[in-house]
This record gives sequence, structure tokens and C-alpha cells, in this order.
Amino acid sequence: MELFFLFLLVLLMAIALGSGFPVAFALPGSAIISVGLAALSGWLFAGGPDAFFTQAGPTEWLNAGVTNFRGVYWEAERDTLIAIPLFVFMGIMLQRSRIAEDLLVTMAQLFGPVRGGLGMSVVFVGALLAATTGIVGATVVAMGLISLPAMLRNNYSHPLATGTIAASGTLGQIIPPSIVLIILADQLASATDQASTARKALYKATTGELSMPSAFDVTSTSAGEMFLGAFVPGLVLVAVYMIFIAVIAFLRPDVAPAVHYEGKFDARFAVRVVMALVPPLALIFIVLGSIIMGIATVNQAGAIGAVGAMIMGGYRLRDGHRRAYWPAILAFLSVAAIITITQIHPINIKKLGDTADVIWLVAALIAVAALVVALVWSGWRAYTIEDTLSGVMVETAKTTSLVFIILLGAAMLTAAFRAFGGEELVKNFLTGLPGGFWGQFVIVMAVIFVLGFFLDFIEIAVVVVPIVAPILLADPSANVTAVWLGVMIGLNIQTSFLTPPFGFALFYLRGVAPKVVKTVSMYKGVIAFIIMQLLALVVVAYSPRLVNYLPLRLSLTGETAPPPVNPKLQFCIEENIYDQFQTRGDAIATAIGEARRLDLSSLPTKIGKSVSGSFDKADKTAKLIQDVRKTQDAVAAARDSYRPLHRQVREIQTVIRGVDARIKDTSADINRASGEAAAGLKKELEAELARLEAEKKALEATIPAEWEEKHKKFAGLLAAEKKARSVYRRNVDEAYSPVGEAVTIISGADALAAVRPDIEGLRESVSKLSFEEGAAKVKEVSAKVGAVAGARKIRSLVSKVRRALRGRSPDKEKSLKALDKALDEHAKEVEWRQAAAKAMLPGLMAYESTIRDTIGLRQQARLPEDQAAGVANCMAHHRDISLSF
Repeated sequence: MELFFLFLLVLLMAIALGSGFPVAFALPGSAIISVGLAALSGWLFAGGPDAFFTQAGPTEWLNAGVTNFRGVYWEAERDTLIAIPLFVFMGIMLQRSRIAEDLLVTMAQLFGPVRGGLGMSVVFVGALLAATTGIVGATVVAMGLISLPAMLRNNYSHPLATGTIAASGTLGQIIPPSIVLIILADQLASATDQASTARKALYKATTGELSMPSAFDVTSTSAGEMFLGAFVPGLVLVAVYMIFIAVIAFLRPDVAPAVHYEGKFDARFAVRVVMALVPPLALIFIVLGSIIMGIATVNQAGAIGAVGAMIMGGYRLRDGHRRAYWPAILAFLSVAAIITITQIHPINIKKLGDTADVIWLVAALIAVAALVVALVWSGWRAYTIEDTLSGVMVETAKTTSLVFIILLGAAMLTAAFRAFGGEELVKNFLTGLPGGFWGQFVIVMAVIFVLGFFLDFIEIAVVVVPIVAPILLADPSANVTAVWLGVMIGLNIQTSFLTPPFGFALFYLRGVAPKVVKTVSMYKGVIAFIIMQLLALVVVAYSPRLVNYLPLRLSLTGETAPPPVNPKLQFCIEENIYDQFQTRGDAIATAIGEARRLDLSSLPTKIGKSVSGSFDKADKTAKLIQDVRKTQDAVAAARDSYRPLHRQVREIQTVIRGVDARIKDTSADINRASGEAAAGLKKELEAELARLEAEKKALEATIPAEWEEKHKKFAGLLAAEKKARSVYRRNVDEAYSPVGEAVTIISGADALAAVRPDIEGLRESVSKLSFEEGAAKVKEVSAKVGAVAGARKIRSLVSKVRRALRGRSPDKEKSLKALDKALDEHAKEVEWRQAAAKAMLPGLMAYESTIRDTIGLRQQARLPEDQAAGVANCMAHHRDISLSF
């Protein structure tokens, strides 16, 4: 019966959507009707409302509904969707204030005299509009109304003109900041959690180990990472479109003729170009740059964009008036003042100190107040001139409400789909397809492509992605990142929006195009652009580095970059270090040899032995990295012959686990079936149990006889590689840590000597001050001593001075004796550190500098820039880890 209600759910949704019923109500309505009928049928005919649900039914939903609802939509950490209304407001404000129109007209005048220049201008402006709105309908309609008449008036080919506008309008799916990417990031974040759970369960089931190495976990994503991942593919598409138009115009001048500007290319025209081009470009670069540089989150960047669009709209709506630019100038000067003040004197209201802090705070507040005045001034203009602000707010509210209502409805639909076992059916269907991950991926992309004919991107993102993304992300054979999957889905939806006869972009353009433009011409025009986008899909699928590199590079070099010791980085770090040993191995060996000749006699015995032993460890590193490469090569040599057998057996074992689950459920049903009334049912269940056990034995018999031997042999190769890597990592840590600590301690000789007067001053404090005051003074000095590297023993002795002054029976004499011991220890420490600084510090520092980025890389706080580039390049490629499962 579950399948019947699942079919009913899909049928109701298809009928509702096909009849033109609003999507925002079709999705939840289908779910409510299907769930209601299933619950009612279960209550009437099966003894309970949950009877016809394979997963949690209505009873559990009602018990935990409020908690789950809040957890999904009101959790403080999940604030990604807040950016949607901000970016929508930014785009609509730029359109309503006619800034986009000015940009297109100016660019057309600038590039018009070049063959195809008007078409390339349309692509350029379309990309900018896409970056501001991210809404296909808004961009296509705006471009159709602004540019299509100009292109037709200048004898552009109808297919080329309409194809250029439609393709440029769909760039909003992929060029950041895009609403599509924000919604995909939100959905993929949840999908990643599910995929991670599924992969951990698979690892436990196949290996028997309770915990999976974190290096094998699924890589999550965020809206900022999605923006970065889509940045390069989006720019490449824009460049390809422009090159295509330029080539067509060169080969066939009559298709895209030059449009001569009747005015003069003088200083006045140059000013107009700058004023039309620089502000919107600057706004987009500030918004994206603040995200890329890690200065602002996606939500904060959206707020920046909305404020910037408001100020730009304020001066554009007063164009031609004498004081049109005053609010914008005031805003610019205010922002410049705020940046300058914070750079010169950091502002912290909670820690105001002297008069200078107050003066700089007042100056910053004045600058902020001026910025608020500029914003209110611009907002008042937008409100009073043509009622622009009201219109923008209404459109923003409509679009945002539509998005969030669809999100809520889709959540209900997805819950119903899963409750009826739909997700498990989809998973079984996809995993049963030939071709592994790529077979599944092609089918999913084909389904999304077809759905793009009938559904908008929001419905696809919130209905389809939560169902299929966890399945694709959990597959260890491809081990794809969520960023790559999201960009591929975005590119796919973008292509489907162009494809005749159902492409959304074509319908939007048809609605604003004059009758002289035939629909067939529009279909012809988009074919070339569809081919280019399909090629882009293939290129991104073949080269995931185009998507993954930029987010990874910025992640590894940002303020919150993971340290090099992070388990997920180890494989690529070791690949990078192996390459460095191939080129710098002799230099490193020479540095180790020179370090051995250093005079370590000035060091304390323990530190001297540790440093001397670290040289032996460093000598072993070259051999150990070679051992890692040998074991890695051995695994690679056996991988190709072993993989088919591994995949075959794991597929059989997956089916066996499914049969085991059914055996467990059937056994539980048999135990619950008691009494004479259930005798018939119990007999049927026992027969079903016998059939399932026979099926399990038959499946186990299909496992090849050589499996155990070959699997044990390959597992031994994996274990050898794992051991080699573990030995190498432990060795390099022990090879660098003593040297790094010794350099730090010896370098602190002067700092340690500088605190001696403070320690000596404690004698007077202990003698003359009260116990409480003396203890406070000792605590202050103890903190200063503790700030010096390697002064732990001295600090411990100073702390004993303090402890002697506290407690039930304070003793100043005991305190002074402890102080004498601290001073004696301090003198010894300073003596050997200063001696070591003269005798060996330069040589030791030179050695440490040589090995820091190779042998000592794991011990650093962050990756150096050049190393981060290499590691990001390595991690940007998807690595098959399925043979470890």
C-alpha cells in the first residue's frame, strides 16, 4: 500500500502542476492529501494511522513536529537563506532605477562600431544583471525589453539576437551572487549530513570498524563556497559566448553588423561610460570580493549590496539635477573615513582606555552617522520619485515569499516522499544501475534536465536535490564534493531553461519579443548556446578542478584555515612533500649534515639529546617518504585488477544487508503475531522468513570463491600503506618539534633576562606588602614569566612564592626562600640560553628554516602560500576511496 500512496503523491503533484495550480500550494497540498488519505486508510483498515508508512508516520510527526520544524527553519546556525531577500532587493533596485538600462545603452555605444559589438555588450550586461538578480525571468525580460529592439533595429539576425538574450539571461543560474546557488548550498548542506551518515554506516558494515577516518568523510559546502566554485565556470561561459559572437560576426558580417555611434567619442562620452560602468561593477566586486577575501559572510555581503544599490538608485533617479550625486559622495566619504579610522586606531567600545580611544570612537560614530544620513537621503529619493522604493519592496517581498513558501511546501513533500519509501526506491534504482557513480549521475542529470522544462529552479533545488544528492555524495567511488555537484546542477538547470520547446527563458522572451520575431527563430538561435553549455557541463565534469580549486585555495589561506596536521590534508601534503624531496632533497640533506656539526654542548642535557636525536629522524625522512610512495604504488598496481571483484562483492553484500533487514523485521512481526486470530498470519510470515533465509544463502553462494584470498591480500597492501604513512608522520613530527622548540626557547633569552628585575622586585613586595597584596604582585610577575617560551620551571617556582603567601598560615620566610630558588633557576636559564644563542642559534635557525616547509610542515600553524596552492590543486581532483570500504 505504501507504493500506492507514493504513486498517488506523485500523481497529485503532477496533476496540480500540469493544471497551472501555483507551485507554492501544489507541493504541500499533494503531501497533505496523500498523507491524510494514507493515515485515514491505516486507521480504518489496518488498526493504526502509521500502518501504511515505511518510515515515521503522522503519530511521530505530531509528537516531534514542532521541534523538527524549529530545528530546520529557526536554527541560529542555518541563516543562509537570509541573503535571498537582500540580493533580490539589490537586483530589482538596479533595474527599477534604470541603472541596468544605462549600462546597456552605454556599452552598446562603446562597442557598437565593432562587428558583433552590440551582441557582446548584451552578453556583458546580461552577466552583470545575472550577478545582481540571479532570477532568470527578471533578467530575460529586462534584456528583451532593453536590447532586443536595438538589435532588431540595427539588422541583427533574429536567431542570433534572441539566442544571445536568452542565453545571457540564464547566466543568473550560475554567476554569483545567485539565488540558485544560495538555495542549492542550503539544500546540499543538509544532504551532506545525510551522505556523511550513510558513508559512515557503509564503512562500518564493510570493514567492521566502529569509526571512519575523517579523511574519508563527505566534504560539505556553504553559500560562499558555492559562489567561489561557480565563479570560474560562469566567467568561462561569458567569455565563450562573446568569442562565439565575435567569430560569427567575422565570418558573416550581415548577421551581426557594426552599429556606428552618431555622437563623438570625446571626454564627455568617456565620463558617461565611467559613470555607467564603474558603479555597478564596483558594487558587484565589493559584494563578491568581501566574500572571497573572508571579510564578510554571504548575508553581510547581501546587506552591502542592498545598501549600495539603494545609494546608486538615489543618484540615478535624480539624474540631471545639480545635487544628484551628493548622497553618493557623502556615503563614499563616510565609508572611506570609517576604513581609515579603523586602520589607524582599532575601535573597541568595550575596552575604552585613554582620551585617544574616545576621540577616535567619536570620529567613527560621526562617520557612521554620515553614512546613515546618506542612506536615508537616498532612500527618501527612491521613495518619493516614481514610487520606486515601494515598488522594489513589494517585488522583493513577493519573490522572497514565493521562495520561502516553496521551501516549506517542498519540505512537506519530501517528508511525505520519504515516509512512503520513495527515497529508498530511488536509492535502490540508482545503485542498481550499471556504470557505478557516473551511471547514476547521468540519469540524475537527465531527470533534472527534463524537469527544467516544467519546473522553476527553486522547485528542482528543494524537491529533487534533497532526494538524490545524499545518494550521489555518499558514493565513495567518485568522492565528489558538494560544491562540484551544486555547480553541475546549476549548469544543468541553466541549459534546460534554454532548450526548446519548453525552456523557461524562451517563454519569457516570447512574451516581450515583437511579433516580427518568429518562435522558430528563437529556437534556432539558442541551439548554438545549448551546445556550448553542454560542452561546459562535460568540461566541468571531466575537470572538477575548475570548480573546487578556488574554494579550497581560499579555505587553506583564510583566517580560519585548517592547520597542516588536519587529517583531510595529509594525502595531498605528502604528495607535495614527495615532489619537493625530488627537487630539494640534496639541499635538505646538506642542511641536516651542517646541523649535525653544530656545537650542542651549551644546551641542557635533555634538550641536547632531543635535538641531536631529531637530526637522526630527519635523516630517515627521505627513505620514509620513499616507503610511502612504494606502498602507494603497490596499491595502485593491484587496484585495477582488484576493483571489479571488490565492486561485485560489495554490491552482493549490499543486497544481503537489505535481506537481513527484512529478515529482522519479519522475525519481529512473527513475535508480535500471537493468539489464534493471528495463526494464519504467523504461518505466512514464517514462510516469508524461510524464503528470505533461502534468498540470503543463494546470494552468499554467488560471492566468488577467490574473494577472501584476494580481499585479504589487497587489505594487506592498504594496511602497509597506512602503516608507512603513520610511521612517516610520527617521524617528521619528532624530527622537527625539538628543533622548533629549541629555536623558540633560545631566541627568548633576552625576553627572559628582561623579567629578572620584576622577579627581584618581588622581594620588596613580599617583605613590605600585606599577604593579599604580595600574592597579587607575584601573580602578575608569574604571568610575565609564563609568557616567555620554555620558562615553565621558573614560573612554577614563582608560583610557589605566591602559594606561601596564601592559605591558612601564610609564611613570608618560606616565600622568600622560594623566591631565591626562582632567581637561581632564572640565572641558569639565562646563562645557557645566551651561550647557545652565540654558539649555535644562527645555524640552528638556518636549519629550521630549510626544513620548515617539508619535514616540519605538519607542525606549522597554517600552510604557506605556495604549499596551499599545491595542496588545493591536489584536493581539487576527486579521489576514489571506494576500495577502502
